[in-house]
Amino acid sequence: MSSFYRLEFEKPVLELEKRIEASEARLNEAAATNPPGEGTGSPEVESLRAEVDRLRQDRHKLLSDLYSDLSPWNTVRVARHPLRPQTRDYIDMICRDFAELHGDRRFGDDPALVTGFARIGPIKCMVIGHQKGRDTQEKLACHFGCAHPEGYRKALLKMELAEKFNVPIVTLVDTPGAYPGLGAEQRGQAEAIAVNMREMSRLRVPIVSVVIGEGGSGGALGIAVADRVAMLQCSWYSVISPEGCAAILWKEANEQTNSAAAKALKLTARDNLELGIVDDVIPEPVGGAHRDPKITAENLRQWIVSRVQQLKQIDPDVLVQNRYERFRKLGQYTEQAEAAGNPG
Repeated sequence: MSSFYRLEFEKPVLELEKRIEASEARLNEAAATNPPGEGTGSPEVESLRAEVDRLRQDRHKLLSDLYSDLSPWNTVRVARHPLRPQTRDYIDMICRDFAELHGDRRFGDDPALVTGFARIGPIKCMVIGHQKGRDTQEKLACHFGCAHPEGYRKALLKMELAEKFNVPIVTLVDTPGAYPGLGAEQRGQAEAIAVNMREMSRLRVPIVSVVIGEGGSGGALGIAVADRVAMLQCSWYSVISPEGCAAILWKEANEQTNSAAAKALKLTARDNLELGIVDDVIPEPVGGAHRDPKITAENLRQWIVSRVQQLKQIDPDVLVQNRYERFRKLGQYTEQAEAAGNPG
């Protein structure tokens, strides 16, 4: 129940969880000290059971209240929770017969992007997703989810393989952005992302994409040009991170400027849905995906299967045209000329 990592706004929940643990310990002790066959019905045990149930209900209500109206900056914090499920976690929970594929056949393999054939429910598909890593060693190997150009070229190579075999493509986005290092730039980071976006727009198979955590800038778009795009409830998707935006606008990234930037960027799932950037918001359990990964995975699986099955009914030519039009209309707006004033 408890964890070494706690979000600042969840402090009241931590206090409740400590009380729940203490009550459960007293309940176990009381049940153990009563004679066999009598402990379960003793007044002390029943009273402690009722107390534990009440505290659990209080915790559920408190979490519901906190997560029903998360601020944009707190949403970013939840999306970065170290226990939040990542691509490999979802592969383990919703995929069968996963066969991982490695390398871009030009430079090397990038562990920040996972690719491979799999079955999700009744569909065969190509799964592609960012991986941030769990422990320090894996995080360093995966560059904290920031892919290099060879990662994006690997993803495109596998997408073209999926098109060859007429297999739908499922992408899971979870990156603060593409890796900004010197080596990545020398090997053509911007070009690799641009080519991915161009080629994904032409693929003649269904593509669905889900932002499962962070969706940062071109690093996210490099695998997110899809027919249907969704976000998990506590994820974010934006042209830049709040810290990056704050550093540009206010020359300083701190709690106040980060919060202001997150609000101005309209990066939450609700904001992106209202703006037409994404098509659906996939619900998470009360308290975020890290509290019940299995429920989140099942919600994700159901969305993927339903959308892929719908898209498979569409003619490939129409599919490609619809995908093109979907992205062309993003950011459209109309201006109305001011009414001319009455002369004289």
